[in-house]
Amino acid sequence: MSAPHGILLVDKAEGRTSHDVVARVRWLLGTKKVGHAGTLDPMATGLLVLGIGQGTRLLTHLVGLDKTYRATIRLGRATTTDDREGEMLGEAVDATGLADARLEQALGALRGEIAQVPSTVSAIKIDGKRAYARARAGEDVQLAARPVRIGRFELTARRETDGHLDLDAVVDCSSGTYVRALARDLGASLGVGGHLTALRRTAVGPFDVTDGVRVPARGEGDDVDLPLLGLGEVAARVLPVLPVEESEAAALGTGQRIRSASALREPAHPHPGHAGEEAPVAALDPEGRLVAVLGREGGAWRPQLVVPAEARC
Repeated sequence: MSAPHGILLVDKAEGRTSHDVVARVRWLLGTKKVGHAGTLDPMATGLLVLGIGQGTRLLTHLVGLDKTYRATIRLGRATTTDDREGEMLGEAVDATGLADARLEQALGALRGEIAQVPSTVSAIKIDGKRAYARARAGEDVQLAARPVRIGRFELTARRETDGHLDLDAVVDCSSGTYVRALARDLGASLGVGGHLTALRRTAVGPFDVTDGVRVPARGEGDDVDLPLLGLGEVAARVLPVLPVEESEAAALGTGQRIRSASALREPAHPHPGHAGEEAPVAALDPEGRLVAVLGREGGAWRPQLVVPAEARC
């Protein structure tokens, strides 16, 4: 059986780590070459984008894609981790009387280009050690604010329970945004405290969780179909496409530069971090298979990543 290559969309179940899913997919597909384009906490569910075989080399062009989440935020108390798994901080505050207009004002301040302080239990490294490891060791962790973009932060429902106000929300955001931190900051701005109680990632760039597959945990069965997206199809969704002839594909396959008169086809969902003359371009052969990722060099195209002929898809 030939080695698999492509991109796998997974709908992760609650309680499983992203590493667990990657390890299980490695076993099910019989390959060690499996990576991800961004993890999800065990508490969270939803879309994980995995690269398989040569697909792992394409992940660098998927990591920075925008994300969409559906979240439930509980107002009335903060926690040490900004989510339901942390210890409660301070006394509970009755948040049930918050008016919709006041909520909208607070939400508005968290939209657009903002500076966000990541959650203390994030995976950000401080002097080579993860922030969550330092926090759990009892260290006082201070993280610097980072620029993020919140395209949408809208409420879809509200429920009042035992002095708490639960808010369902949808969030469109740039890569690197912490939805837990949005819950924390929303509660802080309203003076009642807040934390995240549920999170589901529904989209990563042009990829939707409805196309994701459930990966059975060990002991739940091995008979599962794991359909892979072809590298050409995936690259064309996020990168400009340069159609190449067979002769040009052969030249690129040996690392040669080419000069092509073909017009670029822009993607429907361009990567937010790719713009201008230096933006990478996907070279697709007449069958739509990914041959290489190219960079502009003067009047020529130089291969930055070359996909071996046997792995093109």
